[in-house]
Amino acid sequence: MKKIGIIGGLGPEATIDYYRNIIESYRKKRNENFPEIIIYSLNMKDFFDILKNKERDEIINWLSKAVKSLQNAGADFAIIASNTPHFVFDEVKALSPIPMLSIVEETCKKVENLGLKKLGLLGTKFTMSSDFYQKVFTKHNISIVVPNEQEQKYIQKKLWTEIIFNKIVEETRQELLKIVKRMIDSASIQGVILGCTELPLILTKDEFGIPFLNTTRIHVESAVSYCLR
Repeated sequence: MKKIGIIGGLGPEATIDYYRNIIESYRKKRNENFPEIIIYSLNMKDFFDILKNKERDEIINWLSKAVKSLQNAGADFAIIASNTPHFVFDEVKALSPIPMLSIVEETCKKVENLGLKKLGLLGTKFTMSSDFYQKVFTKHNISIVVPNEQEQKYIQKKLWTEIIFNKIVEETRQELLKIVKRMIDSASIQGVILGCTELPLILTKDEFGIPFLNTTRIHVESAVSYCLR
């Protein structure tokens, strides 16, 4: 059994969800046993302060130090329990002393297995306006569609004022579903990627006959499988 290292705190509620899901998944596979997990919970405010200033190299160094700390604590491999930092995943992985599993790559594998070719992507405004998901998915001939500018601003606002604090508001849930429905009607998406690890806290099940891809659970399942190799 390999020890799982988690870079968490980005944000804390999603990290709690990761921990809970890893325990649940592992116990199902190993007959009520428990995994060894090391969590380095970073300061989310520090991350977004650096991100705001567009200090790419600083973010790479910051995350790389966290991976090194996990290794020093005994982790055999690492995951980042957040989508947004994955815009520098390749650089961090290249500097990492231990293997790392990408939430984007693991989600792409899941989408391929489902045979889907056109996906909507919800997440932070940074994730929706960046191309790190597209770079991975286009290699597999899978298209990514994002909400319009107004919808992106709405999602961002609700993430930072409600969902990230585990404040689940039914009106917000319904508005998010309206965005997904519009993307189904206007862009014919075949599924939607919950590309922020807080979104599965509010969008908890498939809707409209298409899969809602919970990137937290996908990442967790991959981590547990890797742990048991």
